[in-house]
Amino acid sequence: MSTCPQYIVDYMHEYLDGDISREHEQQLKKHLQECTDCRQHMHELSDTIAFVKSAAHITAPPHFEDKVMKRLPKGKNRVGIQKWFRRHPIIVAAAVFFLFMSATMLSNYSNEEFSVTKQPNLIVDGQTVIVPEGEVVKGDIIVKNGDLVIEGEVDGNVIVINGEYMASTAVVTGEIEEIDQVFEWIWYETKAMVNNFMDLFEE
Repeated sequence: MSTCPQYIVDYMHEYLDGDISREHEQQLKKHLQECTDCRQHMHELSDTIAFVKSAAHITAPPHFEDKVMKRLPKGKNRVGIQKWFRRHPIIVAAAVFFLFMSATMLSNYSNEEFSVTKQPNLIVDGQTVIVPEGEVVKGDIIVKNGDLVIEGEVDGNVIVINGEYMASTAVVTGEIEEIDQVFEWIWYETKAMVNNFMDLFEE
């Protein structure tokens, strides 16, 4: 059979499929009469096809599938919280983000170091920042862990964190905010971040 041409094997497959032409069938029969190896191979192919056709009507015993499924090892049931985390990844990510942002903001809030924005015409006396009478400060003033006394004018916002805002005849063109609670601090930081983010799109 190893010396027989490939087209003879192709003819065998065509014959078994019922797609062989009369001319090819005659060539195949002539070759099978002369070649014992090919005749044996054709016989084996015929037996295989007959076996497959006879086995087609065999069905599995009743309840076979149920018995097999019961014998399979049980999958581990995830505990409730892990299952919930897997089903709601966006909520988990948002909660983790909020947790880290809150921790960062709280650590900044609890920092008791005195600080003030740099403006050329401000007077710093200990932990008190003074806007002198007759002076105009252009821009925002942010005082942290100190007091602010305005006797002149501020052309911007005034924010006092963990301190006191004192003004008698002050003129402030922007907003005035006193932040002395943790939640007010978090709200202020959140607003500042959102405003900075929005400023990126306006430029």
